[in-house]
Amino acid sequence: MTTPRIAAAICTYNRYDLLGEAIESCLKQDLDPSEFEIIVVDNSPDHAAAESFGQAYREHANLTYLVERTPGLSNARNVAARNSSAPIIAYLDDDAIARPGWLRAYLAVYDSFGPAVNVAGGRINPIWDVPRPSWLSDRDLGYVSVVDWGGSARILKEHEWLAGANISFRRAALLEIGGFDTGLGRKGPELHLLSNEESEVIERLTENGGLALYVPQAEVDHLVDRRRLTQEWFRRRAAWQAVSDWVADPAMADRAEGALNKALDYLLRQPPRYRSISGLYREIDDPEAFREQVYAIYNFTIATLAGLKSVP
Repeated sequence: MTTPRIAAAICTYNRYDLLGEAIESCLKQDLDPSEFEIIVVDNSPDHAAAESFGQAYREHANLTYLVERTPGLSNARNVAARNSSAPIIAYLDDDAIARPGWLRAYLAVYDSFGPAVNVAGGRINPIWDVPRPSWLSDRDLGYVSVVDWGGSARILKEHEWLAGANISFRRAALLEIGGFDTGLGRKGPELHLLSNEESEVIERLTENGGLALYVPQAEVDHLVDRRRLTQEWFRRRAAWQAVSDWVADPAMADRAEGALNKALDYLLRQPPRYRSISGLYREIDDPEAFREQVYAIYNFTIATLAGLKSVP
């Protein structure tokens, strides 16, 4: 058998209602099956059910279905990388659908930009499970993994970022740095929303001159679940982002006092009845005002993690 040029990896946890469509979108890539492989890493707790679901895909010579007993998205991604034989590996969320030219677009940029490229990520279009809320600002779409930086394939700019729902790596470089940090990222159901595993691995892959690219032609459609389209979820997500940043960056402690001042400033600008902690949890219709509230929750969480003893 010839070595595949690229791998599509799907890591999944109890998403059998959506997983099939994600797998099918990979099977329908506009490459010859000999040019790519598909690796599914099933992290679901019911291992018998996982084995049973995977049986339906045994007939595909270029598809490997693995049941992984150790929980955690970062671990599952590392398992996929270790079990691949392709030089490039592209990750797709189990609730996403890859466009037919997804893998071909990644191959094109790795070929054209050369061996310095270690990371490339693509456009992620939302599939709204329910209509987009009026209070959701364009600037907060990143919380639900919507990525669209426009333009053409290019080196990622300083203010731009990539999302794990649609991201690829030069596999040798990823394995050389030890893969994803298993102390970061989601584990099991959304009891916690720890993140930053992608940004942390990108930082390590680019700190010695490696390049990260944005590739809008490598396009996927991604479900935005209705459970994530509530203000309660966004408040949780902001708090967990603060925890994630705290874990990933020891220097966050030096910014804690400034974070607290920003959060207090937010409360002092609220109507009198909301100048207490309740001001962080009230429903807000205006998207920019809600965005400010979410940012205040982030800052209060940073200050709390720092254990500040008193208000300056």
